[in-house]
Amino acid sequence: MKCCDMKGFLSYLILWNLSKKSMSGSEIACDLERRRGNKPSPGTIYPALKELKEKGLVTADKDKVYSLTKKGERELTDACKAFSVLFFDVKDMFSCCKLQLLGCGKRRL
Repeated sequence: MKCCDMKGFLSYLILWNLSKKSMSGSEIACDLERRRGNKPSPGTIYPALKELKEKGLVTADKDKVYSLTKKGERELTDACKAFSVLFFDVKDMFSCCKLQLLGCGKRRL
């Protein structure tokens, strides 16, 4: 897939993951691999985490485990609203590509 990559969604997906639980950069990369089929490099993940931290959306403990801040929660809520408006017809998109969601985020074509 060349026309539509996930670059624009990286910060959103990081915030989304951290809304579920605190995670290391490596754990975030593994989840992104599950979503897109290939694991993003540390050169992709850590600059994004650094930017989110500088914006006050995430924090990191001494072990580099990242957590969502209250500001990050608000930002994610706003982003979810925007994506909901943009992708209001997501069920139609799934049927268009014959994608079925199974339990635990697994997909079947």
